[in-house]
Amino acid sequence: MMRILLFLGTNIAVLLVASLTLRLLGVESYLNAQGINFTGLLIFCFIFGMAGSMISLFISKWMAKRSTGTVIIETPSNSTEKWLLDTVAELAHEAGIKTPEVGIFPAQQSNAFATGWNKDDALVAVSAGLLNRMRPEEVRAVLAHEIGHVANGDMVTLALIQGVVNTFVMFFARVVAHLVDSFLKSRSGGEGGLGFIGYFAVVIVAEIVFGILASAIVAWFSRFREYRADEAGARLAGTGAMVNALARLKSETELPDQMPDTLRAMAITKGQTRSLIEQLFASHPPLDDRIRALKEAAYRQ
Repeated sequence: MMRILLFLGTNIAVLLVASLTLRLLGVESYLNAQGINFTGLLIFCFIFGMAGSMISLFISKWMAKRSTGTVIIETPSNSTEKWLLDTVAELAHEAGIKTPEVGIFPAQQSNAFATGWNKDDALVAVSAGLLNRMRPEEVRAVLAHEIGHVANGDMVTLALIQGVVNTFVMFFARVVAHLVDSFLKSRSGGEGGLGFIGYFAVVIVAEIVFGILASAIVAWFSRFREYRADEAGARLAGTGAMVNALARLKSETELPDQMPDTLRAMAITKGQTRSLIEQLFASHPPLDDRIRALKEAAYRQ
């Protein structure tokens, strides 16, 4: 539950910062003075809504390295590192993308992630625990899953979706505040209204409500792309290896999750989800569902 609250809090905080920026720059005052201009408001919300997502996307590799302590393999120092580089290069070639940077981060939980602002400037990293406990064919399947994320352009798509939902959250919050203000003025003969503080308070409350709904949409897409990455991993490394890798990850779901919240959506696993709320805002589907989907796809072929 704490992770969900942090996830929602982070998204809402971004919206509130953007709202405060609009207020400080005088954008809202200008639009209100002109009588609400829906086209102009939507344009401004789009600019500010997309800005945060695009900035996060462009600095994603830098943030990932710092937050996880990932060490990039420039020159392999042992046979494991050489195998990692060769395997990622092979999988990237099969997927038709440029070979990503490859790194290892010091977490004992078996995990991996991919990030980067485009297909040809990506990073794929695995945890030390994954290398220590998984068989080579299972590690290869995990790497194939992450290469699938890169080849599918999932990082860019997720950033765009986040930017779009941010845009509409900011837009509709201000429309709601405008309607409330207009209603109060009509009830008082044009003398009342929300005023400066009241208007901003309504905007904040509306953004919190709409932001929670928007977070559920973003989480849904994140779960959807995990199935696609699993399919890519199965194509590149074999269905059996991909299923075995997910089953191995499932056996470790009770271990502490050491992945930073900012990268959890990019990781191959987030553990099991139990409550309805957790399922609604989870970035990953349950591992049992992912394994079942792979087996059913293999059966249909």
